Amino acid sequence: MQFSSGRRVSNSHPGTKASGQAVPPQQKQSRVAKTQLKVVPVPAWSEIPWLLHGFSTRTGGRTTAYRPDQRAGELNLGFTASDPKETVLANRRLFVAAVTNNETVPLVTLKQIHSSIVRSVGKSDASDEASSKAVGMTTAQPGILLGIQTADCIPVLIADRKKRAVAAFHAGWRGTLKRIVENGVGRMRLEFGSRPQDLVAAIGPGIGSCCYAVGDEVRMEFESQFSYASELFFEAYDSNPVKEKYPLLFLTARAPGHSHLGPALHLDLMEANRRQLLDAGLSAESIFVQGDCTSCRTDLYFSHRAEHGFTGRSLSVIGIRKK
Repeated sequence: MQFSSGRRVSNSHPGTKASGQAVPPQQKQSRVAKTQLKVVPVPAWSEIPWLLHGFSTRTGGRTTAYRPDQRAGELNLGFTASDPKETVLANRRLFVAAVTNNETVPLVTLKQIHSSIVRSVGKSDASDEASSKAVGMTTAQPGILLGIQTADCIPVLIADRKKRAVAAFHAGWRGTLKRIVENGVGRMRLEFGSRPQDLVAAIGPGIGSCCYAVGDEVRMEFESQFSYASELFFEAYDSNPVKEKYPLLFLTARAPGHSHLGPALHLDLMEANRRQLLDAGLSAESIFVQGDCTSCRTDLYFSHRAEHGFTGRSLSVIGIRKK
């Protein structure tokens, strides 16, 4: 197992989830080569001895569904239509063992829906199938892992250093708009008596603003909810290798302002969730933003957008170590 470190920033500005799956290409019946499983940690959290956590990558594992011409297996951790369930379960055991040194530690996952629902969960909620419909969960029970599935959306993990409670959230643009992370901190205050000054948070790998082009309707939604919405959007020309190689093919005779070749509107979801954590009372120093863009780094992460819906799922996990 190899651990891949991220970085701490106080103001990230490097820059969702569809259910359909494309028909997978025919797989070759060849032996799957072993690759090194990598887990992305939060460096500062190594100082909290009772805390278990980690962000998965696509390397390692036994999945061959998404890159059948590649002999090395991948670590798909989501039950997709293209990957056999037994393969995903084997991958999950590998990942759980990498995080906890014990593959039998129970894992709790959700049927993630676009909502602001946060569930309080325990060991009884752990199973091979998702426990309930929500986008976030909390627990103070040791010996389990909370797991959030993503393939571009933003995973957010929170821990209370004093109360020994943890939470995990799935923040796509709709969940972010519903203030899922900000509401989740409020839920921790209600359930565990958490104080914002005792909380630490980590924003994991997700699609960066560099690659997250959205429509004007998304900007209008955010402007209706957040006074700082204008700071979350910017315009940029998306990279197009064909256009860069053959620029004359893209010339237009239309008057300026009437061409469809203008800049696209981009949203910074990482910064949006960092701002919510600040508004919930956390200090900037207690928020870790890993910063990797899943769409840029398909060598390391699954990306629904970059891979046109035919991809696996990552897991971001957090838990309390048993004494």
